[in-house]
Amino acid sequence: MPLILEVILMDIPNIYKGNYLLLMLPPLILIFAALFSIFVTPGIQMGVDFRGGTLVSLTLNSPVDADQLRAELLQEGIDAEVQVYDTAVGYKAEVEVPQSDKIITADTYKDRFDPLLEEVAELEAISVQDSSVLPEYNQKKAELDDLSDSMFELAGVKNRSYQYKNLNHLNNAFLESYTKIYSDYRDSISNSLDKYTSYSSISIQSVSPRLSTHFLSIASQVVLFSALLSVVFVFIFFRTFVPSLAVLIGAFCDIVIALGSMAFFGIPFTLPSFAALLMLIGYSLDTDILLTMRMLKRKGDPRVKAYDSMKTGSTMSITGIVAFLALFILGSMTNISTYYEISSVALAGLIGDLFATWGINAVILLYFVEKRKGAD
Repeated sequence: MPLILEVILMDIPNIYKGNYLLLMLPPLILIFAALFSIFVTPGIQMGVDFRGGTLVSLTLNSPVDADQLRAELLQEGIDAEVQVYDTAVGYKAEVEVPQSDKIITADTYKDRFDPLLEEVAELEAISVQDSSVLPEYNQKKAELDDLSDSMFELAGVKNRSYQYKNLNHLNNAFLESYTKIYSDYRDSISNSLDKYTSYSSISIQSVSPRLSTHFLSIASQVVLFSALLSVVFVFIFFRTFVPSLAVLIGAFCDIVIALGSMAFFGIPFTLPSFAALLMLIGYSLDTDILLTMRMLKRKGDPRVKAYDSMKTGSTMSITGIVAFLALFILGSMTNISTYYEISSVALAGLIGDLFATWGINAVILLYFVEKRKGAD
């Protein structure tokens, strides 16, 4: 495949002859369109991983009408988004339910309970030898008991905090009630689905609001850390500001175009699509560094060097596009969301990389090299 692509690309004329600055227009238009899709409309749709909620995946024994199932679930008090797919392996359905107010309240209680439990345990240990902390201990213990009773009441259990003199036992009872709230919520969804669907398998994935917030925080840290490492690596390697900046601009453009495609086509921002975005950074750095190495290290006409780099880099990108296209087709046929999300984001980013690398990075580097050559 790569050899065939190289032969095909041999016949493409050198696009850097003439006023090559005009090559920046198509990728810039694409980037502005992506930014509009991200920040104006339609915006990025957060998946269950990052906004919290419950996703139920069903392998159906017989087809159902998505609108009818949604209406039936609404009668049961479940406001869900329902999608039904006719895949190569049979009918599948996805039911996405936002978190209930009860679960959000339970998470709020738990967020307050955990640090308060540690504080009470510490005060309890100190009070054995220092009675002056007893008023503070009694106050904090009363707050802890109130939180525990609120959780027990929310879970519909008869436990009460005064039954537990040991903090470990109180903590265990609190966690059992917390788990029961989630379990009851999942059971209520599956029981409602049992009434209106016939299925051979069911998968229920629940993500709490606090966990989704944690995922989003970790994702932000990973992106920031990878960007900082890229900056350090590129600058150390090339020791020149403009080429280093061009490489980083390329990675940024790829991510923006991929995010814009996600917003425009309604691809949710989930852990698989986030992994694909991180993978795109690697692809972008690969083609950008290839271009920069050839432009700065090789001798010859800068426009010819840029053209030769484009042929080699485009071969690499198109090979990746073909591979992810196959995965996209497989994901679409089988409705395996992980395959679909990874492949669609990767396809958007790799196609965007063709525009960004050879329409922005190459132009910046070519202009830099020619100006430096003219100054010499």
